[in-house]
Amino acid sequence: MVAEGDKARKLVIIAHAPSPNTQRMVEAVMRGARHEDIENVGVRHVPPLEAVPEDVLEADALILGTTENLGYMSGALKDFFDRCYYPCLERTQGLPFATYVRAGRDGTGTLRAIDSITTGLRWRAVQDPLLCRGEFDEQFLAQCEELGLYMAAGLDAGVL
Repeated sequence: MVAEGDKARKLVIIAHAPSPNTQRMVEAVMRGARHEDIENVGVRHVPPLEAVPEDVLEADALILGTTENLGYMSGALKDFFDRCYYPCLERTQGLPFATYVRAGRDGTGTLRAIDSITTGLRWRAVQDPLLCRGEFDEQFLAQCEELGLYMAAGLDAGVL
């Protein structure tokens, strides 16, 4: 694996992690994306409240992660979209992305909201959304790790 600055492709994970379990989910996504077989992909997590348009403009792909809050995405992820939507609108069309949601209930409102915004941005979903629903299950971590691996492998292989 080459140093971060030398990597050809950039995967940015913009994920809200307000609890120990959601932090573990972010770490699992990153662990998968940094798998030893991935050679040419740099991986970086940026909390949504710290993300700026340049994080998106410099990315070759994104993974968006959020909790379900009152049937909607987290306020932090919504804030990210509010600040970055127009600066990215005309410059990131076709950007490959994937989404995961930690939902205590059903998560469908959260997915609908993210789909509405990413459709407006004309981003390209390259995987079905990962919906981690109900009581926390350790299996969520394996699913998140797989999501990170598949996204980074797609970038590494040049198919995303």
